[in-house]
Amino acid sequence: MFTNAILEDMHSIFEAVCKDFEAELIEFDGEDDHVHLLVHYPPKVSISSLVNSLKGVSSRLIRQKKYPEIQQKLWNGHLWSPSYFAGSCGGAPLSMIRQYIESQRTPE
Repeated sequence: MFTNAILEDMHSIFEAVCKDFEAELIEFDGEDDHVHLLVHYPPKVSISSLVNSLKGVSSRLIRQKKYPEIQQKLWNGHLWSPSYFAGSCGGAPLSMIRQYIESQRTPE
């Protein structure tokens, strides 16, 4: 359900939310049904708080735009499922993680 235009809007939203948390959105991309973010955030920020805000703010702002692709596919009125995956990449080179995120099949 995510189009390139929707993902572009999400990118801007995620950057703003990260800035509010004193974090940096290093890399972002998505496919038609999920997104990947590489975020550098300070230790004082709890990952659950950051993800909660990223999902909540993006859901509200994207749904306000009333994209027809999304209106038909919301999960009981929700943009995001309640789950998420967060992983630490302390030992992996950032170039490999960036390459993985950039390799997503971004919709047209």
